[in-house]
Amino acid sequence: MELSVQLAPKHPRGLLLANPVITASGTFGYGTEYEHAFDIQKLGAIVCKGTTLEPREGNPQPRLAETPCGVLNAIGLQNIGVRALIKEKAPMWATWRVPVIVNIAGEKLEDYAELARQLNGVPGVSGIEVNISCPNVREGCAEFGADPESAAKVTRAVKKSTSLPLWVKLTPNVTDIVSIAVAVAEAGADALVLINTLKGMAIDMHARRPVLGNITGGLSGPAIKPVALRMVYEVAGAVDVPVIGCGGISNATDALEFIMAGASAVQVGTANLTSPSAPLEILEGIKGFMQREGVNKISDLISAARR
Repeated sequence: MELSVQLAPKHPRGLLLANPVITASGTFGYGTEYEHAFDIQKLGAIVCKGTTLEPREGNPQPRLAETPCGVLNAIGLQNIGVRALIKEKAPMWATWRVPVIVNIAGEKLEDYAELARQLNGVPGVSGIEVNISCPNVREGCAEFGADPESAAKVTRAVKKSTSLPLWVKLTPNVTDIVSIAVAVAEAGADALVLINTLKGMAIDMHARRPVLGNITGGLSGPAIKPVALRMVYEVAGAVDVPVIGCGGISNATDALEFIMAGASAVQVGTANLTSPSAPLEILEGIKGFMQREGVNKISDLISAARR
């Protein structure tokens, strides 16, 4: 059974994953937090939490709120900063079999370029995921992902600053995600990740005020899966780079739907918070489906619903 997927086919050295199951940024920490739950080395890849030039404390509490079939989060990119990541985390990742992708976020175009420059050539860092889609910070991120021109500018700036494979994570909070995806792909992205969270909010009727300290947050979980699946289907038919599906993937059935819609791989996010072993269970479920259906290569399932 062949599960490997190439997620940077145009890159000089590529980015070959052993299987298509990846953990999504912000839900899996730096990887070590889940080592006790299952063998994380069996994953296709790990995307670490969003990383900025300087450490961030994140948004005021409360930062999480449950919703029907989902979660609102407004963490605000709390992280240790890129210098601490290079010093403390990357040496550990360099000893792992599973590749680690660093998600980067900035307030200015120059921030993204500098983050990419500092991460370039660091042992243990296998690629960069450019976050132009987080809705929980006041400057940067989703502002850059809001239109094709700004999204392409960030992509080109990062591309010039690194020799690492480059993924770009897109926001669903736009009117035309396909045009943005095409612009980013043409600007040099090796793969596209979609989607990030949908912007939303909740109100405490007794306190008569928003539940989240940030007022709004990003909605994730099963509630957004139909939106994410539709966007993956549309984008996969419009670009010539791999698409990585993300949004409400909780089980193998969800993952296979995204793959059949055109995703070459999937990222598991909110499910990690409710079931730490969810990524491995999803991987085993994909294997079981392929065995039952007599499918020898995962590539035979990619875009199956488009044929």
